[in-house]
Amino acid sequence: MEHDLKSVARRFRLRGTPLDIAPITAGHIHDTYLLSAGSKGQVTKYVLQRINQTVFKDPVSVMANIRRVTEHIHTKTAKVDPQAAARQLVVIPTKEGEGFYWDAAGNFWRVYNFIENAVTYDTLQAAGPAREAARMFGWFQEMLLDVPGPPLHETIPGFHNTPRRFEVFQQVLQADAANRAKDAKSEIDFVFEHSAICGVLADLVAQGAIPVRIAHNDAKINNVMLDARTGKGVCVIDLDTVMPGLSVHDFGDLVRTAACPAAEDERDLSKVVLDPALFDALAQGFAAGTYRFLTPAERRHLVFGAKHITFEQLIRFLTDYLAGDVYYKVHRAGHNLDRSRTQRKLVQSMIEQEETLDKLVAQAFRYTSGHTT
Repeated sequence: MEHDLKSVARRFRLRGTPLDIAPITAGHIHDTYLLSAGSKGQVTKYVLQRINQTVFKDPVSVMANIRRVTEHIHTKTAKVDPQAAARQLVVIPTKEGEGFYWDAAGNFWRVYNFIENAVTYDTLQAAGPAREAARMFGWFQEMLLDVPGPPLHETIPGFHNTPRRFEVFQQVLQADAANRAKDAKSEIDFVFEHSAICGVLADLVAQGAIPVRIAHNDAKINNVMLDARTGKGVCVIDLDTVMPGLSVHDFGDLVRTAACPAAEDERDLSKVVLDPALFDALAQGFAAGTYRFLTPAERRHLVFGAKHITFEQLIRFLTDYLAGDVYYKVHRAGHNLDRSRTQRKLVQSMIEQEETLDKLVAQAFRYTSGHTT
């Protein structure tokens, strides 16, 4: 479906008239565009997005959360570092002051500022960027400890309810509507064999052993921006799933996407292995950002959180493959099955190294605490 993108863009408070709008192909969920607007020879860049309402069924609540979070971070940052505040994510309002535009056809649009001279990575090869990315996600969590007002909206109910995702997986498998189960037998068997992973964190939360906080809930490595020149953290992005959640999930998703140098859809599974050196850098960075507030129970379950979230992602990719690719964007036949296989291999690698990884986390927090108190 074609959209009059310039007409949509003119609904927002831009610095000038929309000049050029080009698609950005990265990302699994939304339709994203680089928007340029000009006035008196000055060009300002923005990010224009059409929200996927199949995934986010309550986009108004999504944007309410994002505005609360971004405004809170900007206000706090401006008090100590105005330059850093100027590079935080900002929701550009419509001319009526709303954080979004809902067009007559039912499409839901938003605009962000474009963060200049900042980069993201889909995979990492070096410890420095890994450490800084992890520190930024820890910083992000600490910044949101004191958000005033009621709890944030749950933008995707049960997003990290892994027991429920396992139930849905079984239902989709039984239906096998796309007749694909025969091609994923090994992955299906692996999910059933390790299904006990699903309920551990939910049980700890129910017991009050691990607190629910404001979490990113999709803390992939490409959702943090680093300065293109210095490599220092700039801001955390892709805030659609910021809502009540667990710190261990955020660390876990970071490990899932950053401690393995292979791509999320790598077909050569010999490349899919957890790199302990990259993991160590992530643990050091996350400890630097969270040591002031993480509880001992949270610290002890960080490695399990990585295994848990990777296993959950395996279930999600595999469920979507069996259902006929209805959730994630795919770019080739069997794409979600490829993604499932990388997650399976990564879970196996984590299980094999779990004791070593636990020691690295404990060491990171000891070192950080000892050098900052």
